[in-house]
Amino acid sequence: MVAAARSPHPDTATSGRETWESIKTVQLHDLKPAPGSRKKRQRVGRGTGSGRGKTSGRGQKGQNARSEGFRLGFEGGQMPLSQRIPKLPGFKNPFKKVYEVVNVSKLSRFSDGAKVDASALAEAGLVRAGIEIKILGAGRMKRKLTVEAHAISNSARQAIEKAGGTVTVLNVPSPRRGERQRDGSAKAEQPESESPEGE
Repeated sequence: MVAAARSPHPDTATSGRETWESIKTVQLHDLKPAPGSRKKRQRVGRGTGSGRGKTSGRGQKGQNARSEGFRLGFEGGQMPLSQRIPKLPGFKNPFKKVYEVVNVSKLSRFSDGAKVDASALAEAGLVRAGIEIKILGAGRMKRKLTVEAHAISNSARQAIEKAGGTVTVLNVPSPRRGERQRDGSAKAEQPESESPEGE
């Protein structure tokens, strides 16, 4: 008769079997949250003995005691945000050009024949450095100046040139492709002037 093979570690085999049996006995109903991790919800309006009966913690009368409460967007009676914001059509142009504006009356502080550009205007405190400049025609021009600016109004140009000065506009945008083609076609369509009959 062959003896049954004995486990080299009988204690380990026995403890493992016991552990497995103990794990098998755990069921779903045995799983519970940690003590104190969950609190039971307070049920209101279930009798005065509960401490939250009758008015259910809302007090007596008033807006907060009603079932409707505050409607969405209500701000206590002041004009709500939905009515304060503008609703007219339009938009803010992201490509708007912002200029430092200088009138021709301010240019009289420069001496005759002076060159008035961005650096000269910044030194005089008329503009902030780093911002494009536009000359407007308010006031009288009393000096003969050479003016350089990024934009200029027609009245300002006329006043400067009338006083004997010159105007240079910086960063003049080139004509658009369609406009260039139209100008070229117009020139091409112009008939050549006929020579006199005597020739």
